[in-house]
Amino acid sequence: MHTFLPYAWFKGECVPFEDAKVSIATHSLHYGTAAFGGMRAIPDPFDKDTFLLFRADRHARRLSQSARLLLAELDEETILQALTAFLVKNHPKKPIYLRPFVYTSDLGIAPRLHDIETDFLIYGLELGDYLSPDGVSCRFSSWTRQEDRSLPLRGKISGAYITSSLAKTEAVLSGFDEALLMNSRGKVSEASGMNLFLVRDGELITPSVDQDILEGITRASVIELAKSMDIPIHERSVDKSELFIAQEVFLTGTAAKITPIRQIESTKLPTNRPIMDVLRKKLISITEGREKSYSHWITKINLNP
Repeated sequence: MHTFLPYAWFKGECVPFEDAKVSIATHSLHYGTAAFGGMRAIPDPFDKDTFLLFRADRHARRLSQSARLLLAELDEETILQALTAFLVKNHPKKPIYLRPFVYTSDLGIAPRLHDIETDFLIYGLELGDYLSPDGVSCRFSSWTRQEDRSLPLRGKISGAYITSSLAKTEAVLSGFDEALLMNSRGKVSEASGMNLFLVRDGELITPSVDQDILEGITRASVIELAKSMDIPIHERSVDKSELFIAQEVFLTGTAAKITPIRQIESTKLPTNRPIMDVLRKKLISITEGREKSYSHWITKINLNP
């Protein structure tokens, strides 16, 4: 069971969560014509009245760009102002996950994006570890990641997540924790809702943006950290067989943070993960506001303005 925050941002204001309701005829419910973001926020370890948002500006930018792919206008400042009001109203005490969501709110039946109303909402819930920090088991999905020519993969379009849902359930029902998706060219793309990294011979490798991946914000952060720590990093296509012989394989995402893969199919992977460990330790320190050189990655929200 999820513990949702008591208030949601709905129709331009904070309302009780149970009152934030949409009609069963809502256009986006039927056609997946929506886009969402995912953000983590935690209490400031040094100030109980402050919450820390990781890379809020990047999240707002991606959601704004996702809205544009739906022919909707939602500027970054509007998103950030709503997030601030939402946090102040809820005054959370524990780490939370935020879900901002832009959607076609008309009650029509024609699949379209023109001449249609859109709206924006936010809700949140308490969230600890989405995946086990000790590692997950994965299988390759029988489902294929969509192509950008059939769906705008530069945005977090809600309709695209039917493939993720099918892949995740297939993996769990067959005894695994998570699914790995190949693209239509037979290369490794990503997991059901996370980006993927592997380490070979001391070098960090991740599928490049032309492999039909979501341009993950945690992924981009890990790449930037690796460069700053002089860890060789390559963004390129990845073959399936590379994962079985890699020294380290891990997933990244807002919910997953940095999560190791301990097993792929029947192959158990090494448990010594020095590169992942140093990156994860650094990222945790940054998200907790302990790294002054990365203070620009953290947005501080005073809950008692």
